This record gives sequence, structure tokens and C-alpha cells, in this order.
Amino acid sequence: MLTSLAYILLLGLLLGALAGKLRLPPLIGMIAAGILLGPSCLNLLSDSLLNISADLRQLALIIILTRAGLTLDVAALKRVDRPAVLMCFLPACFEIAGMVLLAPRLLGVSVLDAAIIGAVVGAVSPAVIVPRMIKVTEEGWGTDKGIPQLVLAGASVDDVFVIVMFTMFTGLASGQGASPITLAGVPVSIVSGALVGLGLGAVLAAFFKKFHMRDSVKVVILLSLAFLLVAAEDALEGLFPFSGLLAVMGMGVGLQRFRGEVAVRLSAKFSKLWVAAEVALFVLVGAAVDLKYAAAAGAAAVLAVLGALCFRALGVVICVAGSGFSRKEKLFCVLSYLPKATVQAAIGGVPLAMGLGCGQIVLTVAVVAILVTAPLGALAIDVSYKKLLTKAQ
Repeated sequence: MLTSLAYILLLGLLLGALAGKLRLPPLIGMIAAGILLGPSCLNLLSDSLLNISADLRQLALIIILTRAGLTLDVAALKRVDRPAVLMCFLPACFEIAGMVLLAPRLLGVSVLDAAIIGAVVGAVSPAVIVPRMIKVTEEGWGTDKGIPQLVLAGASVDDVFVIVMFTMFTGLASGQGASPITLAGVPVSIVSGALVGLGLGAVLAAFFKKFHMRDSVKVVILLSLAFLLVAAEDALEGLFPFSGLLAVMGMGVGLQRFRGEVAVRLSAKFSKLWVAAEVALFVLVGAAVDLKYAAAAGAAAVLAVLGALCFRALGVVICVAGSGFSRKEKLFCVLSYLPKATVQAAIGGVPLAMGLGCGQIVLTVAVVAILVTAPLGALAIDVSYKKLLTKAQ
């Protein structure tokens, strides 16, 4: 495992730096490193590491979402009230609907199978979007209108909604049925996660004010509590809807609200942790990609993914209509909602593991979605934000 970790970090850093030299997002090089090291190519990663790959990816996601909470400007988010709510679910609904319309014609699957495919590819990637929105915010682009905050918050909630829809569709396909209670759990999980996180953040603010300690110790405490929040989601599954990842981000927001100066310092600490976590995350995402599946799908899968993205873009445009954003700012919101990676790597193989007839094609389209949208979306954000947004004065 240690040898595999060395390969991941060294080759990930090397190819990430090479991609940067070519004026491409470093994550493209990192994903390429994962593909090279993974079972599809050189097969240099140990089974013991691949078995905990999902946990390591979740660890990296926790780090970036905690940092997102510590930097999220809630006041700016409130100024775009209606679009902020709509961005949490409407673009995903449009993308799922687009896949339902396109997949039966392009891929020869049933409507239900197309809905499962749509739910898998319908989630955007916080791991790609969140660090970029943090960078855009820190540089002051679009912050006057709360645009990066809008995208950041929406991308985090979007995943919760899509995973619930995925659970419903796979339940129907496996004969378990779909309960309205499951769908009703979406708003409950969002609200409960946000409230628990905000409350815990407020408690931490009071604790850090009373007890003085090094910032490094505070980081350890924050991370440990974040792990427990995510574990609580698993423990409460089937009993009470709760979003652990939203609670993690809410904890950062609560700490920032009540101890802003501490939040600024801790955000800087988490940005250093992200250096290694980002490499591990995207290399492991690349390692989860099976090139045989991607090659077998051919142009039809690519067309299905790109067509569904057009529906998603329409959903984003509807969300930001009447928001006071300029055409360029609306275009930035559309581009920011393109990347897929982490969720597709996590759930793309679930239908196959469940023994569903659509399992192979779902995994194939998930792989194609990662390969097409992660580099495309990251590049679009990196290239466009200074051209499409206005810098705060």
C-alpha cells in the first residue's frame, strides 16, 4: 500500500504539473495518472489500497467541503435567494429527463434504465467545482453578486438530491418499489444536515474562544468531527434522513459566522491539506475508470452524455433567469455546472453489483461522463472566469 501511495502522489504531481505547463487543469494529468496506474493499464496499485479507494476519496471530499464552509459568504448567497434554491435540484432534474429522452434511442435501453443512467451522471462533482469556486471567491471575481457562492452551495446539495433519485430508480428496477417517503427525505436530509452543522460550528466557536490551542489541533478536531458527521449519515440510514457532507460544510459556515478570524486561519491550513488530498482524489478517480467499458460504449455514450448536458444547461439558465446576472455571468454558471467525477466513480458500478441488467451500460456511461466532463468542465471554468465575471472593487 505504501508503494502504491508513493506512485499515486509522485506520478499524480508529475502529470498534474505537466498538464499545468500545457495550460490545462492539473486534474487532467492526475486522472491520466490514475488510468495509467490502475487495473486498465499498468495495474501497479495494490488491492489493499483499491479496496479503500472510496473511503480515501470521501476523505478528500470532506477536506474540501470543510474548507468550503470556512470560506462560504452566506450573506452573498442570501442575495441570490431563489436561484440558490433552484440550483440545488432543477439542473439535475433536467439532465435526468434529457437522459430519459435520449438514452432509449441512442443506447437501446428502457426508460427506467435510462432514468438510472441519468441519476448516475446527473450529479456534478464538488471535488472539481468547490476548489475552483473557492479560488474564484478568493480572487474576488463575481463575489459582488454571489455567483461563486451560488455555484458552490448548489453543487454540494445537488449530490444529495441525485443520490436519493438514484436510490429510488434502482429500487424500482430491483422490484423493491419507490416510496414517496424516500423522496420526501430529500428536504429533510438537507435541512437536518445544515442545522446540525451550523449548531456544531457555533459550539466549536464558543469552545475555541474559551480554550486556547494551536490551529493545527483545531484542524484535527474539525476533521474528526467531520468524520463522525459522515459516519452518522450511514448510521441513520433508514431511520432518519441526514446529509453528513452538508453538515460538514455547515460546521465550517457556523464557525466562520461566530469566529471569523479563526475560520480564516483554519481555511489556510485546509488549503495545505488539499494539496495532497487533491492528488489522491483524482488519481483514484482515474484508477476507477475502466477503458474497456469506455471503448465499448463508442460514440453513442458520448452523444448521450453531451446531449444530457445540454438539458442541464437549460435547467441552469432557468434557475438564474431574473437573477440580475448578465449573459456572461449566466454562461459562467452553466459552464461551472458541467464537471462530473466523484459521484460517478462512487455509484457507477452499483447497478452492476446489484445484478441489474442495465449495470454494464450504466457503468460504461459513468466512465464516459468522467472522461468527457471532468477535463472539459474544469478547463471551461479555469479559462472563462476572468472573462465572464466582474472583479469586486
